[in-house]
Amino acid sequence: MKRATKILGLIGRAVDYSYSPLIHNRACGLLGLEYHYTIFNISDPSLIGDALRGAKALGIAGFNVTIPYKKTVVPFLDALSEEAASILAVNTIVNDGGKLIGHNTDIAGFAAPLLPYRESITGTTLSIFGGGGAALAAIEAFNRFFAPKEILIFVRDPEKTRSLLEKSAHDNLTILHSGDPAKMRECRVMVNATPIGTRGSNTSFLPFERELLHSGQIVYDMVYNPLETPLLQAAKQAGATTISGIEMLIGQAERSFTLWTGMQMPTMAVRESLLQEIHQQ
Repeated sequence: MKRATKILGLIGRAVDYSYSPLIHNRACGLLGLEYHYTIFNISDPSLIGDALRGAKALGIAGFNVTIPYKKTVVPFLDALSEEAASILAVNTIVNDGGKLIGHNTDIAGFAAPLLPYRESITGTTLSIFGGGGAALAAIEAFNRFFAPKEILIFVRDPEKTRSLLEKSAHDNLTILHSGDPAKMRECRVMVNATPIGTRGSNTSFLPFERELLHSGQIVYDMVYNPLETPLLQAAKQAGATTISGIEMLIGQAERSFTLWTGMQMPTMAVRESLLQEIHQQ
């Protein structure tokens, strides 16, 4: 008798553009696993609790969680991993026999493509544009793996972000208004942790002025669709080293996949399929 297919999915708002179904369904197909990954668009944040209670009742095996619900899901979970608890933000949920456990694979996934540059990053000033769940993962990754001197966080509402980070164990954070990002120029790494530049948005708009970009920087855009965002294009023209959000997407997906299935993702084959799909688009 054929075993029932286990359901996995992505919780987010207007995330039909996501490559996560391609990544995980390709990986499961290559390994012969009876899983199917789909999209769960939830437009109303007040429905998150109902959605997760329904997931328990239906026996859904797990979820990824993306903008804007990485913190919203936390109160409805039964337990958090150490990484998720450190920033109170979740991007992966595992249904363990009816117990929903929240994880954060964004932290290690974000750090992975920066590790080859660790020596030149350690002890320097770094910057993040944005203050949501993705930014929290970047802050944690920077401090866990790179020991920076200072992290500058540029946001539209500094007071709100200060309140969000008031329980942070890190004392090297400086919160600044995003309308005055001139200090970014002195940073070794610049990270876009906002949706600015996502396919379908104003593709000519950058998170900050291109005059801030130069060859001594690493510019990391968490946006992964399109593969080369307007920010990365401008950074390349300025001579900066660039990192696409596709690297973080694959890095965090690889870790989520293992949490759900107990198996290693065939990452090289998945990456090849993903890049082929992107180029076709």
